[in-house]
Amino acid sequence: MNRNSWTRRQFIRVGSGAAAVGATGKFTLLQPKPLWASPNPVAPSDTVHFASIGTGVRGCELLQASLRVPGVECVAVCDLYDSRHTAAQEAVKNPSVPATRNYKEILDRKDVDAVIIAVPDHSHRRVFEDACAAGKDVYCEKPMSHTVEDGFAMVAAAQKANRIVQIGSQRVSSVIYAQAKELVDSGKLGDVYSIEAYWDRNSPSGAWVYPIPPDASEQTIDWNTFLGNAPKRPFSAERFFRWRCFSDYGEGLAGDLFVHLISGIHFITGTNTVAKRAQSTGGLFHFKDGRDFPDLIETFYDYPNFRAYVRCNLNNDQGEFIAFYGTQGTAIIRGTSLTYTPQDTRPQPEGYSIYGWPAKLRDEYLADFAKEHPLYNVRVNEATEVFGPPEGYSDLVDHQANFFSAVRSRKKVVENEEFGNNAAIGCHLANHSYFKETAAVWDAAGRKIKG
Repeated sequence: MNRNSWTRRQFIRVGSGAAAVGATGKFTLLQPKPLWASPNPVAPSDTVHFASIGTGVRGCELLQASLRVPGVECVAVCDLYDSRHTAAQEAVKNPSVPATRNYKEILDRKDVDAVIIAVPDHSHRRVFEDACAAGKDVYCEKPMSHTVEDGFAMVAAAQKANRIVQIGSQRVSSVIYAQAKELVDSGKLGDVYSIEAYWDRNSPSGAWVYPIPPDASEQTIDWNTFLGNAPKRPFSAERFFRWRCFSDYGEGLAGDLFVHLISGIHFITGTNTVAKRAQSTGGLFHFKDGRDFPDLIETFYDYPNFRAYVRCNLNNDQGEFIAFYGTQGTAIIRGTSLTYTPQDTRPQPEGYSIYGWPAKLRDEYLADFAKEHPLYNVRVNEATEVFGPPEGYSDLVDHQANFFSAVRSRKKVVENEEFGNNAAIGCHLANHSYFKETAAVWDAAGRKIKG
């Protein structure tokens, strides 16, 4: 496909960013690099056999994406809810793939090279550590950890066992994010001191108010195993299916959506550290259904070289947005498009305060400026650029393919355990500040949050 050949549907899909460019804009259709999702055949001996531990909505999305990755095969699935066994078998289009409630049965299998972990956040550490100890490579859904302590324990487990680990914030494998990183690295934005990011939704589903399946019961769900190390409670289908709403199991908006935005900011700016401080505000305004977390949270992060404002609002749908405000240009990711807008930073004569001067002094100043900058009034039209992915592109497929390729080659992934841990700590900082009503300060030496 021609890089600059856009169909009408593709143009419309990139949204307001493209519309704002007008006739002077430049459009580039990005092509996935011949990287991980290459259609080249994989020898049967190099096939990666994997299993999915957790086959809810996210687990099934991952299974469906795996069908587009060459050289991989799902050989087992696991979930605590029996009907999800069938859903997983449907996702991989294989009704005979073995299914179980007990993930340790999967870890005992010699034919399993790697596992996908798509269980609630509070169970990540337990399954992750067991998988590493069993010699399995791990694709673990975001956020990597439920607590700061969990995250560092998981990093240690992966490195002790020398496992390949990929954390599941798939945007960092996107061709859009790669292009944004190229813009930042090239210096075209100048110095970036301010970053703004948000992901807003406005629906019950977006707020995790998922319907309860009619067959959900203590007979079809292993409730005690679900609880794990969480406080013991009577069976609750709402807690099982809407676990992100409750701090016993999830991290709320920070863990569900902030983590994508933080991962994107870290990847694009080349940051692999934790913000020094976070200050949050927000509230629970609409979804007052017994949940622990707010439906609006806004956090300011202090990084060594820039500041970031991050927001999630479940009461108005503005979609997904990250903006990098540089001294020479702006790059904005909105949905599936990236817009780069240069700023004219050439020297210009002062045009405001000099009109409080006498005309003679003003004219002398302007004449001197023109001598020192003879080309200041020559206009160079540097066009706004919009970048978009091709039809059918999936960053989730690329992210998984990156992982499975690393399982074969033992080369680095794009989002390893240290990167994932740093992003997850950003989520913990936001929640700590919100619930403690104070600034959350990261103590790197002590590996803990203060405040």
